[in-house]
Amino acid sequence: MAITRAKKESLLKGTTDALLKAVSIVFVSFRGVTVHEVNELRDALKSEGVKYTVVKKTLLKKALDAKGFSGEMPELTGEVAFAYLSEVEGVESDITAPARSLQAFVKKLKGKLVFLGGALEGKYLSGTEIVAVATIPPVAVLRGMFVNVINSPIQRFAIALAEVGKTKV
Repeated sequence: MAITRAKKESLLKGTTDALLKAVSIVFVSFRGVTVHEVNELRDALKSEGVKYTVVKKTLLKKALDAKGFSGEMPELTGEVAFAYLSEVEGVESDITAPARSLQAFVKKLKGKLVFLGGALEGKYLSGTEIVAVATIPPVAVLRGMFVNVINSPIQRFAIALAEVGKTKV
């Protein structure tokens, strides 16, 4: 069934508005994904504050042109959806959340869901670059790793002093 021009304009405006507020966007190709799997995916993304939308490729390309990303747009093949994280004022957001959240489902759905590319910090990224972004741990985990790196030398020094104290007594 064909979409009316008014409906297309409405979809284009909604998509453009969503992309203008987005700080991180990931494009995926999906084929053979069941309704149950999509609902599970949407629930998982929603818990991270990420939105997931399916839109016609022509409307998506027009909306992306309005955003004005630098670099080369990834090739959008097959049935395309995009996950995005909107900027919220006063709240620090994890820009890797869309890619990281989708990564679990890309592994789980083997071949049904495939990374096509994305956009981050004003420029397009290829599918392989998005996979690299998806492997970055969440901000809280990175902070924990940083604290551990700082704490490790101090802890080892304290252990060494304790051992020296045992031999001197």
